[in-house]
Amino acid sequence: MFRRPPRQQYGAICYRVKKKSGEVEVLLMTSRDTGRWVIPKGWPMSGKSAHEVAAQEAFEEAGVRGVAEMETLGAYTYPKLLRDGVQVVCKVQVYALEVTDMAKNFKEKGERRIEWVSLDEAAGRVREPELRGLFLTFKRKMSDRLSPKAAKQAPTAKQIPAE
Repeated sequence: MFRRPPRQQYGAICYRVKKKSGEVEVLLMTSRDTGRWVIPKGWPMSGKSAHEVAAQEAFEEAGVRGVAEMETLGAYTYPKLLRDGVQVVCKVQVYALEVTDMAKNFKEKGERRIEWVSLDEAAGRVREPELRGLFLTFKRKMSDRLSPKAAKQAPTAKQIPAE
């Protein structure tokens, strides 16, 4: 039996930090076909880098704009049923995207349910174990980034040596 290599996709963990509590929330949405909880993701686009595709998909599918990090958080795989009935395995390279704006109108508005949830809630809702792991890894990363100790240790402009 022949095994095809996974099809490449790019996705985004879209997040925001609540101003008062400092709590990190992530965006989950339902898939259009099965209604399961997923993140925005899609196929490569010519002329766009992977993190740019992730940001474009986040806007088209969930109406969020923001800055996608250039470094990947990791990847996960999932089975996808194509329109022609063929099932393929997709590998999704995931990027963090800090949401700065939400559009009132976007391409797939009304086709999905969108919710902002905690990272623990997100990890509990998604079916893919690798995606669950990415949410938990991202939680640790954000905890380190947002902790008061980390903020005190961050170099100031004066401490960074000039090149």
